[in-house]
Amino acid sequence: MSDDSHQIPDAALQQVFACWRQADVTNERAAAVVRATFDQLYDGQHTGRYRWDQLYKTEKTHFGTLLEINLRREFSDVIDDGVKLDYRIGGFDIDCKYSQKDGGWMIPPEAFGELLLVATADDAAATWSLGMVRASEDHLRTSRNRDNKTQLNPTGRQAIQWLARDSALPPNVLLGLPRVTIDRIFAPKSGQRRLNELLRLVTNQRIGRNTIATVAQQDDYMKRVRSNGGSRSALAPEGYLIPGGDYEAHRQIARQLGAGAPEPGEVVSLRVVPTSPGTPQSAELAGQTWRLARDGEAITVPAPVLPDTKRQKPVM
Repeated sequence: MSDDSHQIPDAALQQVFACWRQADVTNERAAAVVRATFDQLYDGQHTGRYRWDQLYKTEKTHFGTLLEINLRREFSDVIDDGVKLDYRIGGFDIDCKYSQKDGGWMIPPEAFGELLLVATADDAAATWSLGMVRASEDHLRTSRNRDNKTQLNPTGRQAIQWLARDSALPPNVLLGLPRVTIDRIFAPKSGQRRLNELLRLVTNQRIGRNTIATVAQQDDYMKRVRSNGGSRSALAPEGYLIPGGDYEAHRQIARQLGAGAPEPGEVVSLRVVPTSPGTPQSAELAGQTWRLARDGEAITVPAPVLPDTKRQKPVM
């Protein structure tokens, strides 16, 4: 086989690549699957875990299997069951391989010469990668382990066509917080009080439902955010407004205040104060104009009540 054989166009790979790209132009679907797979393993609602190093070794080795299953479910419009490998996309079989270490994919004999969908992710760094390559002879190491598995060689790694390379994962808010803040959030025994502390300390950041579940550790964790006894009621006297991403009216309020709008399934906690009409980056609520409070600014007026979500159409 000549030294430049890997340069020959691979029509099957290009077709599979194009099918995937058409199904996920922005990579948002795949990124959400990777995020959900981490969260599924952490099982924060029942365990309070939110970091990779909190998992048992056996759980870590299960990530690849879960990712394969979750991608298959999300991309059912593209992926069929493979004939001899994991998937069939665009009429061609492709094997799904995950490694926590970039480049560490273990390739079994049945995948030699076949197409590979390779993935890696690092929750601490908030990055993930997904690409395609053919496990051709010139892309593989000559050494084998006891199961006759091997890895891509440098040429093979360079031949990967990336769908996403070190792209940003949806946020795992807890990973980015200082230890002292984490300790304050998890100190209360009550799930409601822990959630209140989260929303009190983590402001102007998108907070996903899994973070809420991990902190609350209760079955009705999203209800704990709402009014009528939830965090919105408890923190309103302190000036906290908590828009939810499931409703466009809430998202619009966050944008008007100059904050990042929460996505569906997320909330953002904002500390607000009354201001004069016409103030830049302000929102009209309950007959009053509001802006974000400055650091250390005293709160003398409770936060307003958000628009009634019962009358709003959820964001799809």
